[in-house]
Amino acid sequence: MSRITTDATPERALLAFADAARASVAKRYPDAPQVAVEFEAPRRAEFGDFATNLAFSLAKTARRSPQDVAGAIAADVERVPQIGELFSSVEPVAGFINLRLSPAVWQVVLAHILRDGDRFGEFPKSGKRVSLEFGSANPTGPLVVVQGRSMSIGDTLAKAMRFCGHDVFVEWIINDFGGQLDTLGRSLYARYRQRFDSSYPFPQEGYPGDYLLPIADAIAARDGERWIAASESEWLPAFSRFGRDELVAQQQTTARRFGVKYDLWQSESELHESGKVREGIERLRELHHTFEEDGALFFRATDFGDDKNRVLVRRDGRPTYLAMDVTYHYQKLQRADRVVDILGPDHHGYIGRLKGLASALGFDPGQLDVLIAQQVTLMRGDELASMSKRSGTIVTLDEIIDEVGVDAARFFFILPSAESPLTFDLKLAVEQSNDNPVYYVQYGHARIASVLRNAAADDVAAARNVPSLESLTHPAELALARRLGELPEIVRGVVEFLAPHRLGRYARDVASDFHQFYTECRILT
Repeated sequence: MSRITTDATPERALLAFADAARASVAKRYPDAPQVAVEFEAPRRAEFGDFATNLAFSLAKTARRSPQDVAGAIAADVERVPQIGELFSSVEPVAGFINLRLSPAVWQVVLAHILRDGDRFGEFPKSGKRVSLEFGSANPTGPLVVVQGRSMSIGDTLAKAMRFCGHDVFVEWIINDFGGQLDTLGRSLYARYRQRFDSSYPFPQEGYPGDYLLPIADAIAARDGERWIAASESEWLPAFSRFGRDELVAQQQTTARRFGVKYDLWQSESELHESGKVREGIERLRELHHTFEEDGALFFRATDFGDDKNRVLVRRDGRPTYLAMDVTYHYQKLQRADRVVDILGPDHHGYIGRLKGLASALGFDPGQLDVLIAQQVTLMRGDELASMSKRSGTIVTLDEIIDEVGVDAARFFFILPSAESPLTFDLKLAVEQSNDNPVYYVQYGHARIASVLRNAAADDVAAARNVPSLESLTHPAELALARRLGELPEIVRGVVEFLAPHRLGRYARDVASDFHQFYTECRILT
């Protein structure tokens, strides 16, 4: 067999097969309409690397069974010399044509991986701008597990999008406008007053977690009894601001600890104070998508698929959260080609609403994607997990990180699709067994590191300097090469379908193929 050039990638091999198959169809079935030659990966490895159902599309025109059509096309294709170099088998089976690539093609894949290193499969700059928002929460407490899941999904998507050549802008909206901030101020003030009078009542609807105690202590140490005699109009905005600033700083610290970097932490209150929210409302007015009723201003949401019209400005002049959404999304849609919002499990109704809003503002609703990160249930084996009392009834992301580590937490958070509820077994996440998917993947990495250390100790040439890959023909070697070569398409699918769980599954598949290779093949001689 002649040596295959470094251009003989799986993609080029499939293009060569498609050309040969189309030539066969034109010769045998000249009256057949032109059909696309499409490929898929068989469910079982013994059926080959790829398969095509081309014969099923031609059977009616050819007036022959798919099995006969597949056999005829396969026979023609096999006579093409290039096909013999690129494929080790072209086999018609039950109307399908199963294809197995030549070992030399997979050797080319490995050569490209060794040449490109960490940049293997990376796409060129696309010029596409993506706005990605995830994790956003009220600044009224520490980050919790559902935000950890949202952040894991979002940060994985951001990295995948950059790998695909997109310019990604990652942002967090600080929900610091409205009644929840007043509740925070009253809760923090009560904790402050209790430093001087333990009988001071705590508000019934307040935030009960102990996480407010250190903030109250700091205020008491700094200001003493200054706020005891102050009126509510004085202390409420001050304590709301104290609490917000400290808790946002804590949230930012947790995000950094979790390995997530944001380009912007956008304050909702700043959008209101700057007049941007009013500008967004006026934009809808200009487009004739609003009306007034009973002293309130409404968005004509039913014109865009919603089940009812939505209030933008209440009768007392206060804007609703929807008004902020108008402005915030108008800004994002103006500056980005694709906008992705990752919302929490209680936001299903927002999907159609936000897409309708995008349409009302004059944008293609397909420009906006809304992904719902479903709920997380924490378990320890067969029992519901209980954590510290510091946060009241919530479980914080920091507590999860302390118990299982960042890597394990992030991996478990992305394993199921975002739309599926997650049962997170904290006990399993720290087990050193193959039942733990994190350990299974990390053990593969540890084995690779061990091989490289031994190679260095034995003065074996570095892998990227290996002169020839032609000896790699064992089925386990080829299976691993094939799996590694899938990376670009895996990442492309993650971005296109907003499916970071595919990367988690891919990591497990790579680990599985590597463990098989490690067991069956001698690596160092």
